[in-house]
Amino acid sequence: MSQIVTADRRMRDLIQLAKTVAQSKATVLIQGESGTGKELMAALVHKSSNRSARPFVAINCAAIPENLLESELFGYERGAFTGAVSSKAGKFELANGGTLLLDEISEMDIRLQAKLLRVLQQGEVDRIGGRRPVPVDVRIVATTNKNLTECIKDGSFREDLYYRLNVVNFTLPPLKDRLGDVELLAESFMRKYAEKNQKPIKGFSPDAMGKLNQYGWPGNIRELENVIERAVITASQTLVEATDIQIESQRSNTVMEASLLSDPSEKINWAPGRTLDDIERSVILEALEFHKGNRTHTARALGISIRTLRNKLADYRRLGIHV
Repeated sequence: MSQIVTADRRMRDLIQLAKTVAQSKATVLIQGESGTGKELMAALVHKSSNRSARPFVAINCAAIPENLLESELFGYERGAFTGAVSSKAGKFELANGGTLLLDEISEMDIRLQAKLLRVLQQGEVDRIGGRRPVPVDVRIVATTNKNLTECIKDGSFREDLYYRLNVVNFTLPPLKDRLGDVELLAESFMRKYAEKNQKPIKGFSPDAMGKLNQYGWPGNIRELENVIERAVITASQTLVEATDIQIESQRSNTVMEASLLSDPSEKINWAPGRTLDDIERSVILEALEFHKGNRTHTARALGISIRTLRNKLADYRRLGIHV
């Protein structure tokens, strides 16, 4: 498991909290923007616990279609549905004795939330098509980039599940609030990708490091890592130069920005009579095409959840629109 690289006092306090909490059986809820290192913190909780020798199993609730997530989590018996030619253990059973990370828990369907709550309360799972519950001993760590109290208000998240998960809760700060870590992280990523790509990179020029430090990093650590990986690959000298650092001046993370991939007049027909729904549909379908059908990348670019994107596409199909 990768180490958390930081000199930030708040992050160090959170790391110590994670190690302390790890000694208990409490569920942990980790909040923070995308790319802040929530999965690394979850892995630290597992590694610091007496479950460290047992499995650490992670599942991204946003990346798996709703109709598959249930079987992935809880497993199924042979013949439970078409295609179930053999029995399969779910993630809960695979993590038995260890830790299960429920990444982006806010994207879980409300129906599955009820089933998850029962597992947390009873300590047993019901496989799809199963005749009897299967006991499991699993430590749950959940992460989210959303405000779950707001999700409760809009009806997309169960309040009772929130309180069950929220035994220990901490929020990771965005990279813009720990800019002192940019240099440490950049050097760590530089060493990682120099070794991986067999490049003789030894460090950063002062101008390159200055460029990194002046940027606000809206995509957090994940964005920094991607920038450094590209810089290492393209660098022609033993030092990464400022010209090797390719940073977007602005991120296209709003629906309107995502639509302006080239000439706006070519992308949106502003003819009178077009509704907001018409324009939104055009933007979403163009973004999906731009990202070659990758729904995760499309949702991230548009600033919406995977669930919202799925629902929009399902609506379009009902209208007879090919997606």
